[in-house]
Amino acid sequence: MIHSSAPRRPAPIRIALTGANGGYGRTLLDQLRRLPDMVAVQLVDPDVDGVRRMLTDLEVAPERIVVVADAADTVRAVEGGRIALVSAASQVAWSHVDVLVEATGRIDAGHAYADAALEAGVHVVMVSKEVETVAGVALSAKARERGLRYLPGDGDQPANLLRLVEWILATGFDIVALGKSSEYDLVFDPATGTVNQNGVEQQAPALSGLLERGDDLRATLDARAAAVAGLKRAAAADSCEMNVVSLYTGAVADVETMHYPVVRPDELADVYAERADGGILDATGVVDVFSMLRLPGEASFAGGVFAIVRTGDDTTWEILRGKGHVVSRDGRYACIYWPYHFMGVETPLTIAAAVDGTATTAEPRQHTVLAARASGDLPAGTAFRVEGHHHEISGVAPVIVAPDAGDIAPYYLLSGARLRADVPAGALVRFHDLEGVPDAVEAAYRTGLALGA
Repeated sequence: MIHSSAPRRPAPIRIALTGANGGYGRTLLDQLRRLPDMVAVQLVDPDVDGVRRMLTDLEVAPERIVVVADAADTVRAVEGGRIALVSAASQVAWSHVDVLVEATGRIDAGHAYADAALEAGVHVVMVSKEVETVAGVALSAKARERGLRYLPGDGDQPANLLRLVEWILATGFDIVALGKSSEYDLVFDPATGTVNQNGVEQQAPALSGLLERGDDLRATLDARAAAVAGLKRAAAADSCEMNVVSLYTGAVADVETMHYPVVRPDELADVYAERADGGILDATGVVDVFSMLRLPGEASFAGGVFAIVRTGDDTTWEILRGKGHVVSRDGRYACIYWPYHFMGVETPLTIAAAVDGTATTAEPRQHTVLAARASGDLPAGTAFRVEGHHHEISGVAPVIVAPDAGDIAPYYLLSGARLRADVPAGALVRFHDLEGVPDAVEAAYRTGLALGA
């Protein structure tokens, strides 16, 4: 067995994790058990009993777990080598934290925790992509002003894609498109003619004749889309993640809802080519999401990330095609991809980079806005609430659009707000349509917007 368990630092990095009681929190806490130079000292979540049960499942000794009543309790717990279970912001002891990992997924709470951490001189690793879309630019600027690091967390697709982009640009490529596979694959079983998307099945016998791209790529993509039209493939989480990537790269969406082609991975370099070359793109330097089509037993793309680059010498790329790399039929484009995102398992990389100052992440700017377009006529008084695994808002569709002077309301700023005026179907929701928008987060968004692109 090859392993490394030697501490790399004189003292462990002390971590506070917000939104601790969830799938992401568990993956991070499990991985930290393998890293003696990092320790979760404060776990923040209203459900402290749930956090305690999770720690018990992870075989943390009961005597190491303390439910605190106030910040002084938290200090004593951390100094005593125990884990403080924190149910409210007032109980966090920022003096005893080196890095905050923010994972609440809630814009008001997440922004408040991140802002308080920076005020206290604590680095921030942002996992709540919802917060990032609205306040990430302002929080990043605040961190830089204070000599701190504010970084998107490895293990989620935005940070993973930014790492891939950094590698690709460092090698000298031009990027045509970048993105990820959607959250769930389309698994087609030819024996039954059914397609399964995360447990949701529908008959799609037409896919039997559509597993190969054929000579007319766009006709094949249209036919595949029709075959799975009964499944909801787009998710707000996807648009949210690609908007975050846009903030750090300047990439925009080719179409505001993204294309979501149904694709086999070996087709990606052909699909994400310019239309003049037979692909689907009207522009280049864009973000997008695809739905992976695979057979039972085939490896998944696992919500992983990809980039499409322009190739060069024909002979070079024929050699690479021969080694199994994804190159377009005409040889002009290639796909470079990482078929994984391991959630909290990867986040220690970002935690270390925040403390060590080794991160090379670009400074974000509000290149695009994740906005809300009314799916139908919305009457005044309509209340908005983020719901479900994909953090979606009923009545509006997430779209990636160009920023304006501050009239367009970001999608997640609708959370907890209501309409003061009617909004017709197809219209973007704007600030003057809303009441009850969280003041601090709106102010952060406007601060970031004022920094320009």
